Amino acid sequence: MNSRQMFLDQLRASLKGLPRHVADDILSEYEAHFDEGQAQGRSDSDIAAGLGDPVRLARELRAETGLRRWEDERSLTNALGAIVGVFGLAALDLLIVLPVLLALAALDLAFFLVGIAFCLVGSLLLPLAIVNIGPFGGDWLQSLLVSLGTASGGASLMAMCVLFTIGMVNLLVRYGRAHYRLIAPSLPA
Repeated sequence: MNSRQMFLDQLRASLKGLPRHVADDILSEYEAHFDEGQAQGRSDSDIAAGLGDPVRLARELRAETGLRRWEDERSLTNALGAIVGVFGLAALDLLIVLPVLLALAALDLAFFLVGIAFCLVGSLLLPLAIVNIGPFGGDWLQSLLVSLGTASGGASLMAMCVLFTIGMVNLLVRYGRAHYRLIAPSLPA
């Protein structure tokens, strides 16, 4: 088997999990690199050596694909794809960054759950305030305002957690982009 076919087979195997059309586009780009190199009189083994390790290349391309999907459409699936891509790209760095990310995610989740609890408590106190029974005695207006304040405070806390999560995903995407730019000179143009 020649160097070209071995390189493309390893790249194809390493791109598993990406949408088929994306993997096919990437493979056709690298086939074009081989064709251009041959037209310039270079051998397949020289071209393959110049392109680098196909497994590492696939990891970088997977990260870039995940980042592009997140930028095109902000959804939970694309956010997870971007995070997984960045994890694969910067595995060593994330051994240092991972504990910080996990702590922030746990804190974010804890605050989100507290927000849900406040929403539920406020919502459960609202009917009691309306019928003038509850923990605040005979002042129904005070009971009503406390229950509405508790529910809206919980909703605000949940909204802040969602905004914090979006911000963290955006920072992680920028972190991945910075790593991609550092290795970009080793990728074919």
